[in-house]
Amino acid sequence: MGKFIYDGGVKVEIEDRALTHIQLVISAKLRRGEPFPFSWREDASVGGGRTTVWVHASSALVFKYYGSRSPAINRAWIEALAFTANSPGGLYLVPEPADGGEPVTAENPAL
Repeated sequence: MGKFIYDGGVKVEIEDRALTHIQLVISAKLRRGEPFPFSWREDASVGGGRTTVWVHASSALVFKYYGSRSPAINRAWIEALAFTANSPGGLYLVPEPADGGEPVTAENPAL
């Protein structure tokens, strides 16, 4: 279970595989200079509810992984997450779809 930490204060635990895919989408958006909201549901153990942060080029972001291996990348999941990030509601975690695309490589990047 990894952690996404926003500006040193807001933290959420996200499974390492999902966090890797979220990091790829966030990185691509910020490389293009595109700020956006990122929302997630809080666990009942911390009171439940939902949190939204505004992600922009000056945001201090930390992606903390507990596993030592990088997971395989699912192109279909990247595309689904990018679709949400480009919508008015912003990025949120969607279930991983079946991988129907080509493998992600240096010659065939995810975004």
